[in-house]
Amino acid sequence: MDFSYSDEQRQLRRAVREFAEAEIQPHVREWDEGSTFPAAVIKKCGEMGLMGSLFPESLGGAGYGYVEYALVVEELARVDPSVALIVAAHTSLCSNHLYLAGSDEQKKKYLPRLASGEWLGSWSLTEPEAGSDAGGVRATAVRDGEAWVLNGTKTFTTNAHYAQLCVVLASTDRSRSRHGISAFLVEAGTAGLRPGKKEDKLGMRASDTGEMILTECRVGPEALLGVAGEGFIDALRVLDGGRISIAALSLGIAQGAFDEALRYAQQRKQFGRIISEFQAIQFKLAEMATEIDAARLLVQRAAWMKDQGRDVNQASSMAKLYASEVAVRVCNEALQIHGGYGFTKDYPVEKFYRDVKLMTIGEGTSEIQKMVIARNLLKAP
Repeated sequence: MDFSYSDEQRQLRRAVREFAEAEIQPHVREWDEGSTFPAAVIKKCGEMGLMGSLFPESLGGAGYGYVEYALVVEELARVDPSVALIVAAHTSLCSNHLYLAGSDEQKKKYLPRLASGEWLGSWSLTEPEAGSDAGGVRATAVRDGEAWVLNGTKTFTTNAHYAQLCVVLASTDRSRSRHGISAFLVEAGTAGLRPGKKEDKLGMRASDTGEMILTECRVGPEALLGVAGEGFIDALRVLDGGRISIAALSLGIAQGAFDEALRYAQQRKQFGRIISEFQAIQFKLAEMATEIDAARLLVQRAAWMKDQGRDVNQASSMAKLYASEVAVRVCNEALQIHGGYGFTKDYPVEKFYRDVKLMTIGEGTSEIQKMVIARNLLKAP
């Protein structure tokens, strides 16, 4: 059993950290307040290979595994969770669905563009009536000769207004329920596809979230991603890996908030003493650090298992559940340590506090993770 990172992994962490602190950190507040999509930085992420972490070099990727990918997402989230979310949704949802289920022709056509950051990807599963009940998709895809005609409205699509390629889940045979849902590759600019309302969010404000509206959207047979009727089954496989990225993102937020709290506690004076000298503050820091380390071990285990080709359905849900809940607690305590200053935008913990709540909601709520874990424990269908 080895808990250490390799020299290459440590070098990757250092490179991403230096990039995030130099290129992202100076702009975090500006992007957050203006809900500004950081297009230039996302292009630089592509140039660094961060947009194609999980994919082989033969398809334009960096050839990393999930352990390295988790490091990338954590380090980005430690500085700006919005940037980490853009990268995670692009990589582990859109691009990874294409990589897992796509034909050789589809992969060769799209993955090099996505992995390089030339194109940005989005993934549309959620609908107004299909949130936690993801299998309740109402968007439809109907055959018309060789083509498919898509109709419906998708919500909470990350990168909606900026993506050049969207993976859309739609029902092709409602009588078969979840086994009648198929996935389609739809390029931006396709007639009948348009982004709708942009969400005005509590946190993650530099990350674009919006509707995708499909109105008589006609695509060719080559747009079908995977086998007709198996799109939702493929989506579940995609989410197993995606939850590792959200767990890593949660970990990065927690680490970033903790770092700020530790720094502040060693500088702030009250009652004539540095507040880190008070046992109440020491106990908070000790509990925060311990929970972050425990979350990191769960994330590393799930990532390692994924790289070994093992079933991570339970492990990824455990990592996502625990890391996201820990991140919420850590951000709460980090703000408490800052006192009234933590409630102002002058300190980063205010933004971490707003950003972190999404982690217990996105890619399966904490309650859904508990259901997944329980099904595995009880060996239930």
